[in-house]
Amino acid sequence: MSRSGADLALLLLGGFRSLVDAAQAELARRGYEDVRPVHDFALRAIAAGADSASELGRRMSVSKQAAAKTIAVLQERGYVGREADPADARRKRLQVTGRGQALLREGEAVFDELRERWAQQLGADELGRLEAQLTALVGSDPVRLDQPGWVAGQDLGDPPQA
Repeated sequence: MSRSGADLALLLLGGFRSLVDAAQAELARRGYEDVRPVHDFALRAIAAGADSASELGRRMSVSKQAAAKTIAVLQERGYVGREADPADARRKRLQVTGRGQALLREGEAVFDELRERWAQQLGADELGRLEAQLTALVGSDPVRLDQPGWVAGQDLGDPPQA
């Protein structure tokens, strides 16, 4: 049976979604029932230097208002804090808190466990071949986790598309 290019894209997206859904469910079982995938993207962007709503919005390809709402949720839940900027006391910089760092570490551990399940299901050698083939097709660094705007086909400097 021959598949179309769209079928391939949907299979890859389905694999991604399967891992993300399983990770979210496992994180909820481990006490992080209040996190969503977008929170991981935001935390990674903040940890990588997005220290304001404007910068977070640019990195996530969302409006400053949407970024501010995400920040408010993360701050309310204790994953992000604000501290005075040493160069400008009027400015408050975003920082990932210890709780946020713990969440990021726990999330990485969960994805490692999910990868191991796939290795058990497919066989370690077969999963290794699949990863090697995907790397050959998309490169070794296909997506920056602090920039989910890749879905919209945008780079950091590109304006949002209508």
